[in-house]
Amino acid sequence: MIDNLSEALEKLKLASTDSATDSVESCLDCLLKALANNNTEASMKIQEMGLLPLLPTLLNPQSSCTPKVANIIAELAKNEFMRSPCVEAGLIPPLIQLLNSTDQEVLLQTGRALGNICYDSHSLQAQLINMGVIPTLVKLLGIHSHNTALTEMCLIAFGNLAELESSKEQFASTNIAEELVRLFQKQSEHEKKEMIFEVLAPLAENDVIKLQLVEAGLVECLLEVVAQTVDGEREEDVTQLKTASDLMVLLLLGDESMQKLFEGGKGSVFQRVLSWIPSHNHQLQLAGALAIANFARNDGNCIHMVDTGIVQKLLELLDRHIEEGNVTVQHAALSALRNLAIPVVNKSKMLSAGVADVVLKFLQSEMPPVQFKLLGTLRMLIDTQAEAADQLGTNGKLVERLVEWCEAKDHAGVMGESNRLLSALIRHSKSKEVVKTVIQGGGVKHLVTMATSEHMIMQNEALVALGLIAALELVAAEKDFVGASLVSVLHKLLSDERSAPEIKYNSMILICAVMGSEPLHKEVQSLAFLDVVSKLRAHENKTVSHQASLTEQRLTAQS
Repeated sequence: MIDNLSEALEKLKLASTDSATDSVESCLDCLLKALANNNTEASMKIQEMGLLPLLPTLLNPQSSCTPKVANIIAELAKNEFMRSPCVEAGLIPPLIQLLNSTDQEVLLQTGRALGNICYDSHSLQAQLINMGVIPTLVKLLGIHSHNTALTEMCLIAFGNLAELESSKEQFASTNIAEELVRLFQKQSEHEKKEMIFEVLAPLAENDVIKLQLVEAGLVECLLEVVAQTVDGEREEDVTQLKTASDLMVLLLLGDESMQKLFEGGKGSVFQRVLSWIPSHNHQLQLAGALAIANFARNDGNCIHMVDTGIVQKLLELLDRHIEEGNVTVQHAALSALRNLAIPVVNKSKMLSAGVADVVLKFLQSEMPPVQFKLLGTLRMLIDTQAEAADQLGTNGKLVERLVEWCEAKDHAGVMGESNRLLSALIRHSKSKEVVKTVIQGGGVKHLVTMATSEHMIMQNEALVALGLIAALELVAAEKDFVGASLVSVLHKLLSDERSAPEIKYNSMILICAVMGSEPLHKEVQSLAFLDVVSKLRAHENKTVSHQASLTEQRLTAQS
């Protein structure tokens, strides 16, 4: 075979210069046969004999040999070691030119050749994008959608190119959304739908394309897939249900696409998604809860949803999952409740509906994602709600768990949220009983540590809570304040030029508050606070400079 190949290669070298088509054809057939027989060996031989540089001239749009030449390139480029030589031989530009051909066989083989040369190479794929292949391929898909092989070639190309961020803008300027939705509507086979899904998922990460897909009617297709597969037992039904519902949730991540589907809460899509929550299918419950969390991204939507009874549906779903314990569903339902609790008008309604009680049932969860959302939901609910903060803040079990989570070094998110909730219980209740519960539960030291956080908002929340502890229960907290070195933390915050004005202001308020305790007063005296505070009298912020004068007077009077 290899002898025939050498002979064919020699002939081809000669023939390519005088382009006698018949002899070229037979040489190409011999090459294809050799590649089919032993691709690696034949490819090496072709490279050794220097044939690659001759191929660009053979890629002539007018020649009947062109599909075979493109096929040979596609076969050669199956080998990784042949891809760079193909690029160096200048094969990419003439192949891209051939994508303008009307011959379907030429298009198919050209697409294969380009796909194989650029396989797994982001830099070559980016080069194709810069050379404008995306609009060309989208146009081809529209023209040749009846040709299965060509359609598949386009889909594979889209799937590879869509992973590059630079492709999204180009895709967005074509009518890819309409073409893919039209193609999807025509498919009945699972494999074909999956192929289209694989292109849709990366494209739908782009907000402009999300909206285009919604406008092209993709959502209706997805809802139909869900309806057809929800009770299916086959593995492909389960896969399609997951893919369709996940994609639906992804489309709702775009602000414009989400608002379009919400339609003021009257949208049929929104109503259908709502019906997923009481479903018996975990995947649909999950997608339904995530969809609600995505719809709940602005106050207007949240208020409408709480007024139309969504909270009850989510609570029933959570109740079902205390026993069934599906962590992803728990996490999604808590995310939705947390978002719904953001508008002030929703808080009391949600508290009356018993949200806090249901959320507390998950206090024993050992899953950090669930713990994180549980904490965030409670924190949103009690914001400005004194009675609820009082009730939760005197719940010994809750405070005990928060103190435990404040030490969750492996889970920074849970640790941060626990500290913030602990502080919020005190700040919103302003209650002596809550302060006592936090002191007894061992929470004071965590609030002192929180005052040294790198996040200004957390520092401030901690200082305000500590100020309330000092004002309401200084004697009971004294030992913890000393143990946690509160006074030296405050000294650091006041001395640090990077501390925000509100941090300086609240630190000085706290200094004045702790001076009523003898051991803390001694610490204040030993750390020379007067110097630091005197400097702050010249602070550009009027509130800070005024508080510095008051603090200075207090320090001087009690020294």
